[in-house]
Amino acid sequence: MDVRRLGILRELAERGSVAAVADEMKVTPSAISQQLKLLEREAGFQLVEPAGRGVALTSAGQALARTATEIAVAIERAEAKWHDYMSRPAGDVRLTTFPTGGEMLLPGALRRMAEEPSVRLVCHDTDLSRWHDVADLVPDYDIVVADSPDMRETWHERGLQVVSLMSEPLDVALPEDHRLARKATLSPRDVAEETWIGVPNGHPYDDVLIRLVAVTGEPLRITQRIVDNGIVEALVAAGHGIAILPRFTTREHGNGLVTRPLVGIRAKREIAAVLRPDRLERPSVRFVVQMLREEARAVADAHASV
Repeated sequence: MDVRRLGILRELAERGSVAAVADEMKVTPSAISQQLKLLEREAGFQLVEPAGRGVALTSAGQALARTATEIAVAIERAEAKWHDYMSRPAGDVRLTTFPTGGEMLLPGALRRMAEEPSVRLVCHDTDLSRWHDVADLVPDYDIVVADSPDMRETWHERGLQVVSLMSEPLDVALPEDHRLARKATLSPRDVAEETWIGVPNGHPYDDVLIRLVAVTGEPLRITQRIVDNGIVEALVAAGHGIAILPRFTTREHGNGLVTRPLVGIRAKREIAAVLRPDRLERPSVRFVVQMLREEARAVADAHASV
């Protein structure tokens, strides 16, 4: 079977429509459909079937798409071994991250990358809360830095590589003159009756509020739901409520804000690099992932020593 046609089938499995595959490959949808028909003839099985206004993979198509991924991994591994033999990591690596992940990891990771000037990291930031599954960004980037732990099983089912970077505690942010600011740690009962500045449903911080309700049996009074952490910090400092914020990037020095650990429930977010397995075979991508891991470890160690 033609490797290029297998690649088209794999892209269809990843992107979900013939039009999206055609757009990525800069050809017409009819050209993609023609290649899929030729692949069906080579495979001897029906690989796609009508689904609404588009098409979907049959069970045979899904199985062959997984095989296409294995072939892509093997090809990238072979090319990477040759590249490793001939030269050091080189080229552009495209990365997207959620805002606080970029704030926390990118400055240090880019400094570390100075040891390999032949690798250029091209960075983008994305509001990952707008995506049902951030893995949908993986076809367009070499590395997606994500903090959606509940989707990890889905990521593995899609055959993606998930490289853990860090586990970041989520703390309660309070006005510095709040009565609870005198306490070193806070329990669910301490904060159950407070006014909250929340985040949109489905955002990782919202999981903590859901757990608070489950533990206390009391509904929370959430007056606002804000994505931007800077706005949340300003609202909390001004006394409009308390909030859940990440420990490593929350500013609490001279701005009217303090943070306290929340004990008795799970309050942390898992940050990981998500990518296609064949992309991880590229030396330049492996190098960037390693720099992210080292920087994540340094950030966590710096806060542990405070």
